[in-house]
Amino acid sequence: MPPSAGDRLGPYEVTDKIGEGGMGEVYRARDTKLDRDVALKGLLRASGIDAPRVHDVSDVLLAELERLPAELAARVWW
Repeated sequence: MPPSAGDRLGPYEVTDKIGEGGMGEVYRARDTKLDRDVALKGLLRASGIDAPRVHDVSDVLLAELERLPAELAARVWW
């Protein structure tokens, strides 16, 4: 079941859904520890992408983000 406004996911409190695509949905949330807004992306199980493939893509994405100047990169936690 997808999260809805008010749901807690660890330190994050979901405020609303802000988008969706073929692989998942994106939610606006509040990081209650750092007191700031964040975006959370949830992958759809029905997207047909298996967990090992998601990890492979994530590793490549994180490696590319590390090469960007700090002022251009979003913070990503995995």
